[in-house]
Amino acid sequence: MTQQLPFPGFDGLMALSHREGVDIRPTLLRVLTDLYVQSASHTREEELQFVELTSRLIDEVDDATRAVVRARLSIYPHTPPAIAMRLALRNAPEQRVPQAAQIETAPPAAPARPSRPPTEAEQRASSLPMQPDDAAQLNEMFFAATTRERALILHNLAEAPLRPAARISAPRAERAIQTLHMAAYASDAENFTRELGDALILSSSCAERVVADASGEPLACAMKAIGMRGPVFEQVLMFLDPELGASVDRVYRLSRLYDRLDERTALIMVAAWRGATVATTRAKYRAALYDDERHRARAATPLSGRPAVQPGSALPSRTGTDR
Repeated sequence: MTQQLPFPGFDGLMALSHREGVDIRPTLLRVLTDLYVQSASHTREEELQFVELTSRLIDEVDDATRAVVRARLSIYPHTPPAIAMRLALRNAPEQRVPQAAQIETAPPAAPARPSRPPTEAEQRASSLPMQPDDAAQLNEMFFAATTRERALILHNLAEAPLRPAARISAPRAERAIQTLHMAAYASDAENFTRELGDALILSSSCAERVVADASGEPLACAMKAIGMRGPVFEQVLMFLDPELGASVDRVYRLSRLYDRLDERTALIMVAAWRGATVATTRAKYRAALYDDERHRARAATPLSGRPAVQPGSALPSRTGTDR
């Protein structure tokens, strides 16, 4: 029987992390660790899954990410022994909480050189674009995640080396905010969705999915990418869908999330939505763009009763008297 992983879509993201153009293994390891330490206890199956998935990432991330994960697991009382050994954590006999090994004192550092501006290559490395297939997997993982997992994903995307979408110009953003505010006040979801898609350059299906999501995190990302102020966003939540807006807990939770959400993270999600649309379009028209038809073509069979050689197709035979 297939076991449920503690993080939806993790196997697909593991394949995504090994592709060229994007490296989200540090983000995956941090998200997985955050999810694990938030629970006070775990079953044996959950512990084995955490050990298996974490072991595949610990040796493939940078030292800074490994240090952050090590610090979180060093104060967690139920860190698996296998992971504790991998991170050089040790348990004292009288303590239940794992204690990190003592850090050796580093020699005095040399005087720091004056900081220099990053080179063009370093800037490109810190802002890697997502391929359409990678963006599609990140998009599906985000929509399949729970409310708590979505908040963790957005929190860790802030430090991911991914290129965000371009910021919307101020006049266009101001006009979009006014239109969206009026449409939400009138509970006009159709015009709200159309204006959102035009402002963020999203397909109609993607804009509908963002607006119709009952949890609300995609809508928060979209409004943050446009630059909507927090009080206006709260009014949008309350009036766009009166049934969902009547939930005080939902409005309060999304309002807190909106205050912590930064513009760069929201624009990364916009880039993922656009890339997912490109991936869907490529998959839909792949047969017309590649030689798939050649593989599906059937060999032509001669019709019954039809001669193999058509009249006039063969040359007449020569005789010895012909010149």
